[in-house]
Amino acid sequence: MIEIADIREWRGQDVVDQDAKKIGSLENIYVDTATDQPFFATVTVGMLGRHRLVFVPITDAVVGPAYLRVPFGRGEVKNAPSIDTDGVLPAEQEPEVFAHYQLEYVAGASGERRLARR
Repeated sequence: MIEIADIREWRGQDVVDQDAKKIGSLENIYVDTATDQPFFATVTVGMLGRHRLVFVPITDAVVGPAYLRVPFGRGEVKNAPSIDTDGVLPAEQEPEVFAHYQLEYVAGASGERRLARR
């Protein structure tokens, strides 16, 4: 399991796909509000001046010497739901992020958000 205290130090490091191809750079970590464990990361992708942040699950990610490897293909991650580089994920878009990776989405017992940025 990746510890949130450790992963924060990876901001700006490469995120690579299952074949070790670079996807982009790690920007933020989102934790599951029920467990407070790292669940998704945002990755900076795109051309200079047209960057955006895409979401990728990190529960099964592997930390290497200067990268975070996620168990998904680069195309799948780059086609994931995204936000602007200074944006915030709206609560109503959380289910879309989960659905992209075929993950079950369940809001909190009182309808609260499932993801929180750390």
